[in-house]
Formats: sequence, C-alpha cells, structure tokens
Amino acid sequence: MDINSVGNQISMLRKQKGLTQNELGERLGISFQAVSKWERGETLPDTAILLDLAEVLETTVDYILTGGCKALNYKGKITVAQMADGINALKRMGELLGKDNILYRHAIDGINVKMNTNIEDAFTDDRVFECFVAEAIIQNLIAGQYIDLTDVKNGFRHEHFRNIVLSYCEKYGIK
Repeated sequence: MDINSVGNQISMLRKQKGLTQNELGERLGISFQAVSKWERGETLPDTAILLDLAEVLETTVDYILTGGCKALNYKGKITVAQMADGINALKRMGELLGKDNILYRHAIDGINVKMNTNIEDAFTDDRVFECFVAEAIIQNLIAGQYIDLTDVKNGFRHEHFRNIVLSYCEKYGIK
C-alpha cells in the first residue's frame, strides 16, 4: 500500500462525487484538515473510519487502499525449476513407458497438436527446452500463479525467454 496513491485515490473519488474536503470531513465527522492530510499522503484514514469513507465515496475499502489498483491474489507460487522438472517429466515418461506407449504418445501428440509444435525437440535442444519452460510459466501466470522475479532473472540462460517471462510478470502485477 502506497500512502501517496491512497491519498490520490481519495482525492479523485471525492472530486468525482463533487465533494469538497470540508464536505467529506463533515459527512465523516472529522476536520477538512484530516482529509487534506490523507490526500497529500501525510497520513492514512483511521481504520475505524474506512467503511464510512468507502460508503460516502461509493466504493470499497480495498479500492481506496490499493490506490485504485486491483488487489492481486495469487493462487500459489511456482519456480523456474518446477516448470523445467515438468518438461523433463514428459521426457522421462517416454523413457520409462517407451516412446510408442499409448499414454506417452497421447500426451506428446496432444501437446503438439494444441500448440502446433514438436515438444520432443525440447528434449534435445536447450533453446527449445527453455521456450517450453517459459510457456509453462506464462500459462501458470495466466492461471493466477506467482513467480519470484529473481528466480526468473537467474533461471534462464537465454535472455530472449527471460525477457518474455518478465514482460508477462509485469503484465500480471508481479514486481
């Protein structure tokens, strides 16, 4: 929570309602100076007043406290190593079951058809392998997972894939 963005959010919402600082203060039973301090980022509203503030501004407490940004709730945390292990598990499946085994073939063929690719290339080519690891990470980010940026920065050998994953991290609010 950034105190300045909270203040900016309160100011914007107040102005949208056509209220002065004095009018907002009167509705909340506080001074206009207190409202002014919030909006300048000097203080935050007392927790006892947040619900009333949200009601007057016709919004939610989380919308005020996040400065208008969506609160991000991640479903879990992943790592580059876990995604690499997942790709390696497909390779291992072929080694254990045999490449002609129906379970292996359906898994590989399903990936290849859906992604218009050949995932088995990843088993022998480091660059293709990292491409699939990056794709696995991106799909997990889309599904609501979180990944540490340091892990991304250190987990890729190829800058191209690292940068793609970092751009998706930014898109999904991971800082």
